[in-house]
Amino acid sequence: MLNSRLVKLATYLRPHWRTMTLGIVALFIVNVISVYIPLFIRDAIDTLQGALSFQTILRYVVLIIVAASVMWGIRMFSRTTIFGIGRQVEFELKQKIFQHLLKLEPSYFFTNSIGDLINRATSDVDNIRRLLGFAVLSLTNTLFAYGLTLPVMLGINAKLSLAALAVYPLMLISVQLFSSRLRNEQRDVQEELSDLSQLIQEDISGISLIKIYAQEENEKTGFAEKNQNLLTANLKLARTRNLLFPIIEGLVYVSLLILLWLGSGA
Repeated sequence: MLNSRLVKLATYLRPHWRTMTLGIVALFIVNVISVYIPLFIRDAIDTLQGALSFQTILRYVVLIIVAASVMWGIRMFSRTTIFGIGRQVEFELKQKIFQHLLKLEPSYFFTNSIGDLINRATSDVDNIRRLLGFAVLSLTNTLFAYGLTLPVMLGINAKLSLAALAVYPLMLISVQLFSSRLRNEQRDVQEELSDLSQLIQEDISGISLIKIYAQEENEKTGFAEKNQNLLTANLKLARTRNLLFPIIEGLVYVSLLILLWLGSGA
């Protein structure tokens, strides 16, 4: 099942593989530069300990500023490139959905609510855009960052590097514990949004009947109830996210404290 979904996602990216490759190469260059900037700082400190001069300081400052500026420019290019692919896939999917809906028989629209169709064509497609944009960028950036940074870290001090990474299993366990809960709560939000969209569509299409039979207050009550359900589902999802992210961030700071503790005695 997972492989089939990944293959399906790959089919969305296949028409844009050249642009995606360009964005990934730019990410690789960004991570290479990000590895060298701390080394420049280290070399500057070591050099200035031996011979402090304005020319030496200026040379290293210019070198670091130039490297950081180049990294910033390439990073912006990589992000706009990969995010742009997500936007393009979103546009193509919405076009395909609309063209497909035009070919369906009227009976299909009697068995499937308009709210579900609207939700699938908007919110669900938007989630795919995020997956193909932000998720691909984050995953690729993480692979490059660790693939390039870890060897350098281990080469400098293997003990401190392993100590800094000691909390990573706890992070993976935390994410795994919350993943199913987040998935279920996200699905609940989608369902509540679909119900609200269905009610709005029905009210707009039948507004004349609502006014004829003086049902405005009943429809207001129904809308308020569904809107409250959507708010409750979103708040529940937000509470779970606000619980998970501080845990992960706290583990990051624990890793930093371990690194400072051991590094101070190295």
